[in-house]
Amino acid sequence: MKRVILAGVVAACIASTSVFAADLKLGYIDMQRALNGSEAGKEAKEQLAAKVKKYQDEINVKQEELKKLKEDLEKQSAVLSDSTRASKEKDYQNKLKDFQRFTKDAQEELQGKDEELTRKILEVMEKVIQEYGRQKGYTFIFVKNESMLFVNDSADLTEDILKLFNSSRKK
Repeated sequence: MKRVILAGVVAACIASTSVFAADLKLGYIDMQRALNGSEAGKEAKEQLAAKVKKYQDEINVKQEELKKLKEDLEKQSAVLSDSTRASKEKDYQNKLKDFQRFTKDAQEELQGKDEELTRKILEVMEKVIQEYGRQKGYTFIFVKNESMLFVNDSADLTEDILKLFNSSRKK
């Protein structure tokens, strides 16, 4: 709904006067491409990939332990007393629950870390975009999205913003 209203405001601004239209300067940023192409975005991906690998290694070890425990339980099931078998089954179920909790917690932590890193990058990128817009005299700079039915490639500011963003991090 906000996009429709915003599009209406832009259209009204464009249609309001030809003098204003002559001074109107529009651009857009492909934020996904900017995030993925930025040095900070690449570093964030590397950090997340390292965490994913660490968790995946732990998950693999725990899965192997569970698999072995289950196989042992199935092999020994016939020779174990009812109370011993019940105890081992309960132990297996508890370890399975711990494993499921661990994987859920790991997934939530990874998602949280991804959101945190992305938010930090976007905060800085937003400042770079605002400063760029002021310096270059832009009236509007939009984020490219699926509701944009047509956008001329000449209005794409992503590469310029990426260069500024990457250079601002080196300072």
